[in-house]
Amino acid sequence: MLSKTRGIVLHAQPYNDNYSIVHVYTEFFGRVAYLVARRRKGKTMVPHALFLPLSVVEMEVEHLNTRDIQRIREMKACYPLTTIPTHPVKNIIVLFLAEILYRAVHTKEPDARLFEYLYESIRWLELSDEGVANFHLVFLIHLVHYLGVYPNVESYRPGGYFDMMNGIFTGVPPEHRHYLDETESIVFYRLLRMNYANMAVYAFSRHERSRIICRILEYYRLHLPDFPEIKSFAILQSLFD
Repeated sequence: MLSKTRGIVLHAQPYNDNYSIVHVYTEFFGRVAYLVARRRKGKTMVPHALFLPLSVVEMEVEHLNTRDIQRIREMKACYPLTTIPTHPVKNIIVLFLAEILYRAVHTKEPDARLFEYLYESIRWLELSDEGVANFHLVFLIHLVHYLGVYPNVESYRPGGYFDMMNGIFTGVPPEHRHYLDETESIVFYRLLRMNYANMAVYAFSRHERSRIICRILEYYRLHLPDFPEIKSFAILQSLFD
């Protein structure tokens, strides 16, 4: 059955000499794997330039619940990405975030709120001129809200510690090792107050930014099953060194 849906490209990988598998988070079907010919065949219209990470697309697809891998009939951009592919910082941030989404979002059930968050976030990055160095921090910390593991912000008190296992701020260090010290907790609380509209106002030192990204990834590993090391993290780190 043919259906139309918007989607966000997460990852593309070769399947064999003739086909690739493209993983897309779709508006109506959740995460889906699509088999796509590596060369255009017949009436199938799938421009391969649209398979870049976090491309935002509109698709006509053949979707059968009995199949693990679906097929795309037609595909076009919802809106063109012009600054992201050419801006060195934006480009690496997109590679990093696409890998995280590929590893973190596995559900085959649609989630309209998550899709809109991703859709609008990519638009923000495309249009942003200021605060780009903070974009991935805002994206990651607010993404956990849609993944169901957002921290309890109301528990913050100055001088406290952030307990990463339980997602709360405490007055004393937890008995386990997965917590932020007083200085890191202040930085983390500042991060929780950030959004795309005000991200240019917040300044972090190189050390603060590097440390907090490591801690956010640790938080993901603690709360998301089988969340692995992110390979593109090293590339991101080199960008800000």
